[in-house]
Amino acid sequence: MRDAETRGLVMYSRNYKEKDKLVKIFTESFGKRMFFVRNFGKSHYASSLQPFTSAQLKATINDEGFSFIEDVSEISTYKQVSSDIFINAHASYLVSLADAAISDNHYDPALYGFLIQSLELLNQGFDREVITNIFELQVLNRFGVSINFSECAFCHTTSGPFDFSYKFSGCLCSRHFDEDLRRSHLDPNVLYLVNLFQEISLNELQKISLKPEIKEKIRQFIDGLYDEYVGIHLKAKKFLDSMQPGSWADIMK
Repeated sequence: MRDAETRGLVMYSRNYKEKDKLVKIFTESFGKRMFFVRNFGKSHYASSLQPFTSAQLKATINDEGFSFIEDVSEISTYKQVSSDIFINAHASYLVSLADAAISDNHYDPALYGFLIQSLELLNQGFDREVITNIFELQVLNRFGVSINFSECAFCHTTSGPFDFSYKFSGCLCSRHFDEDLRRSHLDPNVLYLVNLFQEISLNELQKISLKPEIKEKIRQFIDGLYDEYVGIHLKAKKFLDSMQPGSWADIMK
């Protein structure tokens, strides 16, 4: 155990015994840690340890069990994320995906920064589907998945149009479509945008406007990639999938 200071993002909390809570925090310096908070309801830090809260922590870090919070300061929240149910659903999925992508106690400041920046863009009103797609594609490597969407798997040409082959785990140019008779038959714009999303820096991201039809095609393709190569089934993703246009209009009546 050691005393330390770090920035951290509250991922979630759950009840522990009668009055205590366990709070999962993605820290910048020590990875994801589970913090034990005794008598949570009366804790000075309760309001500062809600999901989607970022803060500076003074803590006792324990590599073998629960860690403990000594002080919380420099608190910031994502008001739009917390107040808009649709943005919140996307943010919850990103947090769950980051949680699944690396093991607890694993030092990954790049993923921490990527998650924080993605939440900030969601909070600022950037297209939530685009931010989610970018996060999904760029976090694939944490699951050991590396796919080149920029060139043909056979001749390595970078000139499209391309289609995707699960058989070869890569793209096919039109000259090699016959190599896989069960290729995906994608809209070429899907692979163009997926390649863009996989490579783009959030620092360079500008407002992007995509038609609902192309968004749905990208969504289906990325879902296919995760089903084929990752194989995780997150509750937050199922909830996000349930929030299709029209379904919530009926629920909110």
